Amino acid sequence: MSAVAAPAAVTIPAPRPSAEADVLPGLYVPDSRQWLSTSSGRVAPEGYSWMQAVHWVAGSGLYEPRRHRSHGPRSFGPTTVFVAQLLAELSPCRPGIEYLMRRSGLSERAVEYHLQMLRETGLLVWELRGTRVSGEQAQASVYVQMLPTEFDVALGIRTAGEGTARRMTGIAEAGRELMARLAKKASRRVRRPRSKTSSKAPSKGARRGADGASATAVSGGARCTPMGGSSSSVFTAGTTYSPPESKLASGASKSPTPKTSKAKAGRRTLNRVGRRYQLARELTEELDWLRGCSVPRIAWVIRHIADAGWTTTDVHAWLAFRGEAARVRRASGLLATLLKDAENILDTPAKRDLARDQWRAGQEAARREHIQQVRARQERFEGDWQAPTSRTVQRQVDAAFAAVREAASGRPPTANGQFLAGGEEAPELHGGLADLDEDEVARARAEARQCLALGDTGLIEVAIAAMGPEAAEQLYGPKLLRRAKQLAGGFHSTHMTLGYR
Repeated sequence: MSAVAAPAAVTIPAPRPSAEADVLPGLYVPDSRQWLSTSSGRVAPEGYSWMQAVHWVAGSGLYEPRRHRSHGPRSFGPTTVFVAQLLAELSPCRPGIEYLMRRSGLSERAVEYHLQMLRETGLLVWELRGTRVSGEQAQASVYVQMLPTEFDVALGIRTAGEGTARRMTGIAEAGRELMARLAKKASRRVRRPRSKTSSKAPSKGARRGADGASATAVSGGARCTPMGGSSSSVFTAGTTYSPPESKLASGASKSPTPKTSKAKAGRRTLNRVGRRYQLARELTEELDWLRGCSVPRIAWVIRHIADAGWTTTDVHAWLAFRGEAARVRRASGLLATLLKDAENILDTPAKRDLARDQWRAGQEAARREHIQQVRARQERFEGDWQAPTSRTVQRQVDAAFAAVREAASGRPPTANGQFLAGGEEAPELHGGLADLDEDEVARARAEARQCLALGDTGLIEVAIAAMGPEAAEQLYGPKLLRRAKQLAGGFHSTHMTLGYR
């Protein structure tokens, strides 16, 4: 073994932590040096070179999280490598916690743990730390992918420049073989770690890496590192390929190998439990009296109809047939009562189709009836004139129209000189009003006084609009007309209140 290879062999342990790793210096970056301005590492040129450093940290065993805290993950394992792989796809590296939770299937605390481990190993530093202000939208942190100084020392990488902008200019002969192995790992895509309850057998075509993660090849072509010359066919000479910004979509760099479309591969079908939860979630969103209910509990209540293949439209049709309560105290219990034996009554698709058609027909009939009611209400309140409801006023209106027709025909009007009850002299009635006798005029004025006593001026206002002011004054008298005008003017004043006692 040469003198140059000896330090590298001592510094780089086996992929698995061994007893010799205890005497080696630990890999740990304090909080104060986890920023781009205070980091001692150098910026990774692209995600591929950064993943080589990630696999080196995972296989070296120099970093043990439990040395610095008593909680969280116990080692830098496959899950941390998978999270790093998600970060390597982003340019700029500005991931949100919710994005990493959705892609990795981890909890919020677990994602924070793995991000902290990447920062403590010097692989990730903050360029801009995110903010969480109450009442405002949370801002994601902006990270920079770094290559730790320990990585350069262990592989004998020579750099030029100053600070974090240092660039690679060469590599020791002893580090080429290790760099080639790291290049193989970086060219494979680490799969999402399986849960403990899933099958432990690897999928067809998958291979186990040195860190225990299941990996498949991402690209069949050769990948290059910044340094040319290698003893392996995979680690070949060449320059680093960095795709332009125009080729990036949503911050993720595309792989040169075309991926199979999800539409061609087929969508994932829900199992029986998933179908129950899907139907329960749809019902809690569409039914007002089910809003706020627990989705797992509603899924248990509707398990029978969900297994029978019911849809939300089928449930609406069945509830319309059974009827709904106006006041609901316990929504899940009411739903269980209404859906009792529903799957046995509508046990065939034909019966459910018939129920849906009847429900849709009822909905359409109710919609048309509502439209007619709205139109009738608008015509009643927005029309120019409304027919009076009092029979006496109706006769007076008919008489007024008859008088107009007589005047148009050239017939002279008639008058009488009778006296009314109460000592009031009957005015001279013209046109159709002359045909009214004393009792009818007295009843009309008594009805008008009663309406004015209750604050209702509609009777006299209709008479004025239909017969004219002169004919209305002949029928009801000047006092009642003056009283009606006073009440009508008082409606617009804030100092008068009219109503029933």
